[in-house]
Amino acid sequence: MSILNVENLSHGFGDRAIFNQVSFRLLKGEHIGLIGPNGEGKSTFMNIVTNRLMPDEGKVEWAKNVRIGYLDQHAVLQPGMTVRDVLTSAFDFLLEIESRIGLLYEKMAEDSPEEVEKSLEEVGDLQDLLEFHDFYLVDSKVEEVGNALGLNDIGMDKDITELSGGQRTKVLLGKLLLEKPDILLLDEPTNYLDEQHIEWLKRYLNEYENAFILISHDLPFVDSVINLIYHMDNQKLTRYVGNYAKFQEVLEAKKAQEQAAYNKQQNEIAELKDFVARNKARVATRNMAMSRQKKLDKMDIIELASEKPKPRFHFKEAGATGRRVFETEDLVIGYDEPLSKPLNLVMERKQKIVLKGTNGIGKTTLLKSILGLIPPVAGTVEQGEKLKIGYFEQEMDQDIRTSCIEEVWNEFPSLNQNEVRSALAQCGLTRKHIESMVKVLSGGEQAKVRLCKLINRETNILVLDEPTNHLDADAKAELQRALAAYNGGILMVCHEPEFYQSFVNEVWDCSQWTTKTI
Repeated sequence: MSILNVENLSHGFGDRAIFNQVSFRLLKGEHIGLIGPNGEGKSTFMNIVTNRLMPDEGKVEWAKNVRIGYLDQHAVLQPGMTVRDVLTSAFDFLLEIESRIGLLYEKMAEDSPEEVEKSLEEVGDLQDLLEFHDFYLVDSKVEEVGNALGLNDIGMDKDITELSGGQRTKVLLGKLLLEKPDILLLDEPTNYLDEQHIEWLKRYLNEYENAFILISHDLPFVDSVINLIYHMDNQKLTRYVGNYAKFQEVLEAKKAQEQAAYNKQQNEIAELKDFVARNKARVATRNMAMSRQKKLDKMDIIELASEKPKPRFHFKEAGATGRRVFETEDLVIGYDEPLSKPLNLVMERKQKIVLKGTNGIGKTTLLKSILGLIPPVAGTVEQGEKLKIGYFEQEMDQDIRTSCIEEVWNEFPSLNQNEVRSALAQCGLTRKHIESMVKVLSGGEQAKVRLCKLINRETNILVLDEPTNHLDADAKAELQRALAAYNGGILMVCHEPEFYQSFVNEVWDCSQWTTKTI
């Protein structure tokens, strides 16, 4: 049974085409991975099929009475709501059904026997819906999902405006799972989730009976939960059966076939053109030359898809730091209340350290305290000598109003425009990306703009807060290589062991220091 049909979808922003005559069909129970390089339109596709964005051309049709659940990380949560309020709001539609049942019973008092029978039939159907969606187990369901995602540890009565990015994602995901929709649309659900809760989500999706479409650059995660791949690239959407590894195998074979066909045709074209050029002026062979020219004119020319520019990251390095990068003495981090026990930490020259632990226990707060961006609750931080720090924050300001060129040029005013363009291109951005406003770019493209600013500043210490979020496979692999080659020190928050294990020499588990119950 088809849940969603998309026909001949075309869309673009300005002169930049995103889709060209794309068609797509989703069947009941399919678990789809929607993959492709940054900026190819994966999130735009989600916005179009959920009617948040109107396409330039094409048709989007959902099956009747399909309930859609969409994990939108930019969703607005109302201040004043608690974590429990947001989770319980997943059942608002069931409260409406209960209210409808009450109205039907009131109406029956004045109805004819025939109308009562019809109303009783509707009540029965509505009652089945309530039971199917576990209406009478709402409180226990909320507690169950809260436990699974670590929300009970955060505090179910905490105001959602006080949550970190990772905690907020967990609340939105928890609400979505409680809604028990007919289809899940998940846009990078593992961003900001720690390893423990990624494993829980993996198990949940593997047992999920309904359909879902998943966007994620966490390829091991994608591989473990999907059975179909839709690859979005060069304005097209192509279907592949199987997991990501199978998709790569088929894609490489397809590229090899296309390249072979292209090479064969180019040789044929060259031979035909050569024959026409040599024989069109000779009376004896003019007709043969004209025949070959007609063949050339009618030929369906094979065009190879343009290769996407691959990012190349090389961090500019300053001179060496002093022996100690920083040292803390009985440092207690936090805002209104302490998040840690007193910490006595030392980082020395050229150390590469990862901070790990569940969301909300203070990893970002620790980074900001060490950098002096926020004051400690107690204790001190002493920074070493000759530090030139490069800081990569978790997210870019979404109210930014500059173009990519302006964003980098403001940071490096001594560069000329060609040098700025070259720096952005080196990070894997095309001309159209470079000339766009930063706010219209995808999360991965925005991350590349921020990395552009970071790699072009001389540093000897990199402080990175979840730098892999949003990055596609090519960019993530190149960043991994560049960090391994970097001669300075690294202090990084990251939830992906497969990313950092090859180059870090210490892992600090923040859960050992936190005052939070985990």
